[in-house]
Amino acid sequence: MITERQVVSTSGAPAAIGAYNQAIVAGGMVHCSGQIGLHPETGEMVSSEVRAQAQRCLENLGAVLEAAGSGLERVVKCNVFLADMGDFAVVNEVYATFFPDPAPARACVEVARLPKDARVEIDCVALVG
Repeated sequence: MITERQVVSTSGAPAAIGAYNQAIVAGGMVHCSGQIGLHPETGEMVSSEVRAQAQRCLENLGAVLEAAGSGLERVVKCNVFLADMGDFAVVNEVYATFFPDPAPARACVEVARLPKDARVEIDCVALVG
């Protein structure tokens, strides 16, 4: 039974804005909390445009993964949350630049609202090491 877990924190991604951590490493996997399009230094949304927000989400995830000893190339599953499913094509286009084939498994759902009125939030699980 795996009982140890390691908290991951980096200034390369926005600090948690609630009772959670940027990521937890356990059992050879890193479980990243959802990232929205906040700039890590200012804590402000990078843009109201979904393309810029998706780009920043994935850059933030990359920073968290790197701090955990992993990387985007080690991601096995992502969850994408959209405030408007009409943004799917744009987010998918940005997403594909970060995850070339073979892309990780993924779910994508429309939600009623996201933190700070973000248009997109993405979380992931990746291999460590």
